[in-house]
Amino acid sequence: MTKKFEVSTGIAPEIGASQIELLEKCCNATAVSGDEHEVRQIVLDEVKVIADEVKVDALGNVLATKFGRGDDRVRVMLAAHMDEIGFMIVKKHDDNLFEFECVGGIDERQLPGKSVLVGRDHLPGVIGAKPIHLTTAKERKNKIEVSSLRIDLGPEIGEKVKPGDRATFATRFELLGPSIRAKALDDRLGVATLIELLKHAPDNIDLLAAFTVQEEVGLRGARVAAYAFDPDMAIAVDSTPAYDLPHWDEEDENVQYNTCLDAGPAIYVMDRATIADRRLVKLLTETGDQEGIPYQFRQPGGGGTDAGVIHKTRSGIPSTSVSIPSRYAHTAASIARLDDWANTLRLLYAALTRVTPELLAGERRD
Repeated sequence: MTKKFEVSTGIAPEIGASQIELLEKCCNATAVSGDEHEVRQIVLDEVKVIADEVKVDALGNVLATKFGRGDDRVRVMLAAHMDEIGFMIVKKHDDNLFEFECVGGIDERQLPGKSVLVGRDHLPGVIGAKPIHLTTAKERKNKIEVSSLRIDLGPEIGEKVKPGDRATFATRFELLGPSIRAKALDDRLGVATLIELLKHAPDNIDLLAAFTVQEEVGLRGARVAAYAFDPDMAIAVDSTPAYDLPHWDEEDENVQYNTCLDAGPAIYVMDRATIADRRLVKLLTETGDQEGIPYQFRQPGGGGTDAGVIHKTRSGIPSTSVSIPSRYAHTAASIARLDDWANTLRLLYAALTRVTPELLAGERRD
C-alpha cells in the first residue's frame, strides 16, 4: 500500500529585504548564454550550505538536491535558467569598434545608443549607429541591421577585448515603488525563487533544483539536467512577457499573450514547446484556489521554457511551467511587480507541500 503524506508544516518562504538583495545581485551579474559563470557562482554560494548534494555538470548547470523524509517520496525537478540574452564580440576594427552578434532573441530596432558592459571585467561601451542628422530618408524608413552596428569601446578599453567576449546591457537593478526594473529578470526571478524554495524545501518530496544554462539559445542545459536528475515530475520557473499595455485600436484584440502585471503567477497549459500535464495544472490551480493565491493562465501560443525539453527526456517527464509576468522582455530593461514574484513563490511552495505519489499514479485522463 502506498503511503500518503500529510501537508508539510514547514515555514513558507516570503519576499523580504534579503531576497530582493539576492535578486539585485543576480540581475546585475553578467551571464550571457554560454558564459554563465557569474550567476553560477552566486547560486553556488547560496545553495552549497543548504542543499544535501550540489554538483556542476559538464555544460555548467548547477544541480542541487534537497532530500525529504519518509518513504516513496516524489522526485520533483524545478528548473530556472541562469543565462540571459546579450551579445558576442566577433571582430575588431580600427579605433576599437567591434562587430557583434546577438545571443538569444533580441529586437535589433532598439539597440542603437544602448550602453553595454563587455567581457568579464564589465568594460563600458555603447552600441553605435549613425545619428539621425547623417541618415538619408531611405535609411530612416528601414531598421538598422546588426551587421551595420558596432560596439564602441574607445582607444584604451578596447585593447582589453577580444572575439568571443560577451556583452550585456548596462542597466542596473532598481526598485520603483511596487515594481522591479532590471535587465535579465528573465530568468533571474526564477533563479532567486528556486534558491528560496531550496531554503524552505518541504519534507514530503525530494527537491531537485536545476539552475540551467543556454536556455535562450535552445533549452540546451535543461535537457542534460533532466537526464541526470531523472525526476518523476518537473516545473519550469521562468518569466513571461506581460502584454497588457493600452490598445490604441479598440478592434485590435490581444491574441498573443494575456498575462498581465498584478494578476499573479502565470500557469501554462500549452506553449510552442510543451503541452502541460493536466495533473500538474490542476495541482497548481487548486492550490491557488484553496490558499487564496491569485494566479492567471498564460495564453497558449508561442514561446517556451525549459519544460520544452524536460518533458521529452528519457521515457517522458510530466511537466508544466509557472512564470512571473514582466513587461519589455528581452530588452535593456524589464518591469515586474514584487507582489507577482511573492505570489509565485507562495504558489509553488504550497503546491509542493501537496505533492504525493497518488498525484501521478493511475491512468492519465487527457
